[in-house]
Amino acid sequence: RLPVPKLEDTITRYLNAQKPLLNDDQFRKTEELAHAFAKGIGRELHEQLVAQDNQNKHTSYITGPWFDMYLKAREPVVLNFNAFMSFNPDPKSEYNDQLIRATNMTVSAIRFMKTFRAGYLEPEVFHLNPEKSDTEIFKKIIRFVPSSISWFGAYMVNAYPLDMSQYFRLFNSTRIPKLDKDELYTDEKAKHLLVLRNGNFYVFDVIDRDGNMLKPSEIQAHLKYILSDNSPAPAFPLGYLTSENRDTWALLRKNLLENGNEEALQKVDSAMFCLSLDDFPIKDFVHLSHTMLHGDAANRWYDKSFNLIITKDGTAGINFEHSWGDGVAVLRFQNEVFKDSTKTPAISPQSQPASVDSSRAVQKLDFKLNDALKAGITKAKQKFDATVESLSLNLIQFQEGGKELLKQKKVSPDAVAQLAFQMAFLRQYGQTVATYESCSTAAFKHGRTETIRPASVHTKKCSQAFVRELSKHSTEELQGLIVECSKYHGRLTKEAAMGQGFDRHLFSLRYLALSKGLALPEFYQDQAYARLNHNIISTSTLVSPAVQLGGFGPVVADGFGLGYQVQDDWIGCNVSSYPARNGEEFLQCIHKSLEDIFNVLKGKKISS
Repeated sequence: RLPVPKLEDTITRYLNAQKPLLNDDQFRKTEELAHAFAKGIGRELHEQLVAQDNQNKHTSYITGPWFDMYLKAREPVVLNFNAFMSFNPDPKSEYNDQLIRATNMTVSAIRFMKTFRAGYLEPEVFHLNPEKSDTEIFKKIIRFVPSSISWFGAYMVNAYPLDMSQYFRLFNSTRIPKLDKDELYTDEKAKHLLVLRNGNFYVFDVIDRDGNMLKPSEIQAHLKYILSDNSPAPAFPLGYLTSENRDTWALLRKNLLENGNEEALQKVDSAMFCLSLDDFPIKDFVHLSHTMLHGDAANRWYDKSFNLIITKDGTAGINFEHSWGDGVAVLRFQNEVFKDSTKTPAISPQSQPASVDSSRAVQKLDFKLNDALKAGITKAKQKFDATVESLSLNLIQFQEGGKELLKQKKVSPDAVAQLAFQMAFLRQYGQTVATYESCSTAAFKHGRTETIRPASVHTKKCSQAFVRELSKHSTEELQGLIVECSKYHGRLTKEAAMGQGFDRHLFSLRYLALSKGLALPEFYQDQAYARLNHNIISTSTLVSPAVQLGGFGPVVADGFGLGYQVQDDWIGCNVSSYPARNGEEFLQCIHKSLEDIFNVLKGKKISS
């Protein structure tokens, strides 16, 4: 179970994270408020939280508050919450045809779903020592150990089973807009797929009456039929509504239901997933990021648990809604779908579609729209277009080294990437700001995520040495500062993964106070608390053989959304920003920072 940290540990960690962001007077004030909180109302709330947690052993203390945080948020899901991960191309280039890839990936997704629902999906396990635990012999032995104690057997060899409770929401699931708080809806009985093309909605069954998957050649035939349908794009594309403010969308949805669209909406909400087929090829990585992060809202349904997007040239990616689950569940799905569709594809370029009557099997959904709905769609489109217009996406690949060299030098690759971000921001804007790195707590029952706070007194000191005081430090001293940052970041990462961060704990105490109708404790009214939670640099990392690129929007208007990966011999960064910040310049500063860090680690002298 996810532990509730000790209150005094949380306060210490919180103050450590505040230290680099505040001057001495501000820090003294924040420290006083924190200690008063820990002695008074904070202590009472903490004891109530622990008692509540003990009464709810079937779940974790963060589950309720975290679902509420997502579902009560009224901002549009697109750009604010939904993230994307794009697939690597199929190694066999002739398989990157839109129809072939859409068929193969759809078949692999259904195989994954059926394997999962039948209880045969291999458990997700984090192996700290794979030579011992990721072996056939261990799997054979552990199979016969009763499940009540099998996790203990896994712990003995440093293998940590991960929580998979989110997985069921991957399929047949949608976030339904409601006033004040949305709902998650799942209908596992539904057998159809939703396909969007050119703003038109199509559905067809992919599972038959006996629960078996349709033949791949039939799925291919139906998708071919949709791809060759030359119906014009709708004048009022419904997809735009899912990009609206959630209350606005909730009222428009009510109107849709009352206007005779209940059956069509039910088909959309219960569909296995949404397959979005785009009618254009991808020009470059920036175009790829724009397409997968937001694309054209006419051809997306952002409320589905995920949209599988495939463009004209067979480039594929996933855009996923975030309230139901986290990156780990989506990544496992992507890894399996990529592996299955490339290693054992259901159809080949030589395959012929089945001779079936697709015009009967495929249903095109028609929506009845009154003037209020048409006006609602027009307004949603205007807002969406304006927001997308103001969004910049920029990428770099640092080619001068990666994980291998950093491990040789005995520093953490993730710590170095995060240090480069701190250094870059200092170089560009002259300050240290609130920074967020997401860390999964799936090692615990119903764990979600915890925050790592990469901006520390160590990164601040090191960044200042590199950016402002280079002449005062020898190469050895600079190396020492990097090592110091690496050790501290490693500690923070370990704490977060073990449920020992401070962010979720403080969030839950605040949630508890408000749910009990108490006045918001003074601790939470501190400007420094607000500033720490205004995450100007929001970061998330992933490395996977299936994924080419990942990204998300900035979480605040004056922030950066930074997806990054540290590969064996290169480091990639994908940054999003609005006009308040310059993402291109930020990336140049990151590149310069990485160059400096790598040169210092190699023992070279650097210049400012």
